Amino acid sequence: MDQASSSSNVEENKKSSTDPVTVDDNEEREAIEIALFQVPECYVYLIPPRKSAASYRADEWDVNKWAWEGALKVVSKGEECIIKLVDKSTGELYAQAFLRDGEPHPVEAVIDSSRYFVLRVEEEIGGRVRHAFIGIGFRERTEAYDFQAALHDHMKYLNKKKTAEEMDQHFQNTSSVDYSLKEGETIVLQLKNRSDKDAKPKMVEKSLSNLSLEEKGKSIETIPPIILPPPPPGPLSPATTAQKSPSSLPPSLSLQRSSEQQDMDTKREEVEKKKEDKETKEISVEDAPDDDFGDFQAAG
Repeated sequence: MDQASSSSNVEENKKSSTDPVTVDDNEEREAIEIALFQVPECYVYLIPPRKSAASYRADEWDVNKWAWEGALKVVSKGEECIIKLVDKSTGELYAQAFLRDGEPHPVEAVIDSSRYFVLRVEEEIGGRVRHAFIGIGFRERTEAYDFQAALHDHMKYLNKKKTAEEMDQHFQNTSSVDYSLKEGETIVLQLKNRSDKDAKPKMVEKSLSNLSLEEKGKSIETIPPIILPPPPPGPLSPATTAQKSPSSLPPSLSLQRSSEQQDMDTKREEVEKKKEDKETKEISVEDAPDDDFGDFQAAG
């Protein structure tokens, strides 16, 4: 009996050692909690139920009389974000709220303050999940802003993860084209060398050198000779004009007058002036009235 019991214990130990699911594996499979935000002072208020669709207002609460005071933590666990209200000293959980994708947001801001919010907490009692609304407040505005930013960052993470999963699924569903080479297939690449580029100008030079001298002469003979125009006449100097004989020029076109002709002209002008003077004197004597002072003979 002792040997049978000992053999059964050994077999159980072997099974437990060879079992792939162990305690460590279960712990690894559980999501790790990552702290997104933490504040040591947070105040909880018992608020009256909402009577209308209007938003909450903090001035309807007695903000100087809070129901509970403790620490607030925002923790990310997988795709779930948990808002925990815990005791400062003991760490005992007071209440908690969950931010999940596809569910209503558990935090609602009041319309008359930036430091107070309404939190939708939930608790499982007897297998049923119950909800309640409580008011929370922070001492500083910066703490309230960081609280909202932590929740917003978690929602961005969920949206990015969702889009990445959709893209991965779409890629898997779509048929991808197979560009791999099959057996026996080869690729031929035609590359142009520099020698091909240099061969073109060499071929042109050879074709020009093959032209015969007769064809070159014919091409030269067809070109008409170019006759240069005559040079322009030079300017006439005064010495050349003086050397020309006056007989070749007409008398009316003589350029220089002799001194005798000039003397004759001056004399003619003097004679004409004298005649004009005499005529003017005669006209003046005839026109002057006679001064008749009486008969001298009669007076004598």
